[in-house]
Amino acid sequence: MTAIAPSSALAQAPSCTHTVGMVVSLTGPAARFGQAAAKSVELAFNEINTAAGAAGVAGCRLAFDLRDAQSQGSVAVDQARQLVDLRKTPAILGGIISSVSIPVVTSVTAPAGVVQISPASTSPTLTRLGNEGTTKGWFFRTITSDALQGTAAAKYALDQGLRTLAIIHVNNDFGVNMLAEFRRAYEALGGKIVSVTPYNQNQPSYAAEVTNALKGDPPALYFIGYPGDGTTVIRTWLQQGGPRKFLFNDGMNAADFIRGVGPQFLEGALGTSSGTNRTPSTEFFGRAYPAMSGGFDAGAPAADRAFDAAAILGLAIAHAGKFEAAAIRDSIRRITGPTPGAEVVHAGPEGFKRALQLIVNGEVTTVGQMTTEDVQAVQARLPAR
Repeated sequence: MTAIAPSSALAQAPSCTHTVGMVVSLTGPAARFGQAAAKSVELAFNEINTAAGAAGVAGCRLAFDLRDAQSQGSVAVDQARQLVDLRKTPAILGGIISSVSIPVVTSVTAPAGVVQISPASTSPTLTRLGNEGTTKGWFFRTITSDALQGTAAAKYALDQGLRTLAIIHVNNDFGVNMLAEFRRAYEALGGKIVSVTPYNQNQPSYAAEVTNALKGDPPALYFIGYPGDGTTVIRTWLQQGGPRKFLFNDGMNAADFIRGVGPQFLEGALGTSSGTNRTPSTEFFGRAYPAMSGGFDAGAPAADRAFDAAAILGLAIAHAGKFEAAAIRDSIRRITGPTPGAEVVHAGPEGFKRALQLIVNGEVTTVGQMTTEDVQAVQARLPAR
């Protein structure tokens, strides 16, 4: 019998595992968001595990238990409850869409005292729930609120000459709030909305909604929704003779949607997205993610924010030194809070290794950067709520 020596990577791997939960949409209208996000978390945890070596992250390797929310709040709540009650996980990554994240935090994670980090839920309702104390300090997100994106979209639309348009929006918390923020800014700045049409997810046909939106012969359409249903809506819009002039929210920047509609019909389409400055972290993600993602590119909706969420959670577990919810929550605040004179570290093998070393030395902080001055300047010109 021949004995096979383990590889150096396996030899260094800790024998125990810290398994966090992940509840994202793998099926339904937001499926591609969740699928892309899952690969991002895999990349982040693999990199941190490799950087940690035999010492592990708080003594163990990181892993995640992936659950399908099916783009439905009730399903997400059931999956999250199983993770919390049965798996006893102290932290959950997700959801993707706000109509999933909100019931999970209000029904499961906040009452149970479990950390929840969403990479893509943008609803201002989550900000309000935090201000009211409903989330009890357990909810975090790595994306900006639609209170910013809606205002930015309005200013951008007008700057691009879209002074009149129709709106079709998904009829959930995300769609309603995005519409409200956009409408408030757009009309105050001189834009005209000829019709507003809500739609429900997973319908076999959206002919009635498109017919209603086309009343008044709008010169353009602002679609607020997800790629799955969006493909059907936009194809129906084109079939009914709607103009090929579109404005889309951030989540519509998806390869499947573009292929499904046909890129020739989307030439000149406009869209908004929360972005980030180019850094060594974004450059690492841009190189590493496409190589392991199974077909997603680095610009896939929710991909980079999910990587951020997983990296923050992994480093917070290391900083906490134990796999316990309250300690992880407090460490998230410590490593992401601004600390004068702190060393900035970036994603990638050397960056994660340095971050873990700084944690051991008690010196780490993660520094993020986001510019909102332009959006706030526009908001300052709007009438009071």
